[in-house]
Amino acid sequence: MQDQGRSKRKRTGGRRRRSHKKTRHQLGRQPAETTVGDPRFRIIDSRGDDRKVRALSTNVAQVAINGEATEAAIENVIENPANVNYVRRNIITKGAIIETSEGEARVTSRPGQTGQVNAVLVDDE
Repeated sequence: MQDQGRSKRKRTGGRRRRSHKKTRHQLGRQPAETTVGDPRFRIIDSRGDDRKVRALSTNVAQVAINGEATEAAIENVIENPANVNYVRRNIITKGAIIETSEGEARVTSRPGQTGQVNAVLVDDE
């Protein structure tokens, strides 16, 4: 999500002019929109002496089953509360329900920020 900055209008409706252009730490980028497929990653330089690993696509998830993490293959996306159209496009975000070889699981990590998919099994009640 790109940083839009302050509003161009004051509370009174008057115009507010920019004092300076955007600086590097105000830089925004397009979302990674991690899909299900062959693993592809991109390393992004972030603020400070740090970097982010964006998962552009992945087919492996670390699924927690009774406190034990096991590696499972991702088959497809069942539900995504972030965007209804993400299900059709098989895009994984935090909170998405994915179908894995271990069963249905909810994603707890942010694949576009950390580069990995961590999930917990969903109890079918």
